[in-house]
Amino acid sequence: MTAATVASERGAEVGRRIGVGLMYGLWRPRVLGAWRVPASGPLIFAVNHSHNIDGPMVMGVAPRPTHFLVKKEAFVGPLGSFLTGIGQVEVDRHSTDRTAIARALGVLDAGGVLGIFPEGTRGDGDFASLRAGLAYFAVRGGAPIVPVAVLGSSGRGGRLIKGLPPLRSRVDVVFGDPFEAGDGSGRRTRKALDEATERIQKQLTAHLDHAGRLTGRTAASE
Repeated sequence: MTAATVASERGAEVGRRIGVGLMYGLWRPRVLGAWRVPASGPLIFAVNHSHNIDGPMVMGVAPRPTHFLVKKEAFVGPLGSFLTGIGQVEVDRHSTDRTAIARALGVLDAGGVLGIFPEGTRGDGDFASLRAGLAYFAVRGGAPIVPVAVLGSSGRGGRLIKGLPPLRSRVDVVFGDPFEAGDGSGRRTRKALDEATERIQKQLTAHLDHAGRLTGRTAASE
């Protein structure tokens, strides 16, 4: 493990502690299924995405430090330095960002947790449209995927800041069972990744449905 990797992992732990304070201070997270998260080894959190607080929320409540892929537009001024300092990975969503890919694979190679919004951007948070990047990282990095459903974060009806959940409102974070994306062959051809993406989408959608039944909430209604 390189010095840079160690620093990044320490930064992610600092980010987790900051997230704990902020998320539990501002809202009332209810965390379900955290015991399903493997205690060690490379891992990918695949998180549905309907609001900007989804990443910080997962960072704060997850049992392990998490390195999220974060759009480069967020890395501006002091915020950019802060995100880098807490181990987050800057990525250009509009090109093949080889630097980001190398850093993300470095997280997995070091046995860390990589956080990905497989929908690519904020939307309805229903996993309706997945990009192939998640399948690539899972197969190339040899990492199981843990689906994560964040429900209650879209902030409809928020009072203090438009789009944020009302202060002290409940936000549910549901962790699912880890699963392997690949077919066991280790193939990374376009066809193999497309097939892996289909398998991932089925698993993530099924988890979101389960989380909805468990909490009585849905991504669409939040």
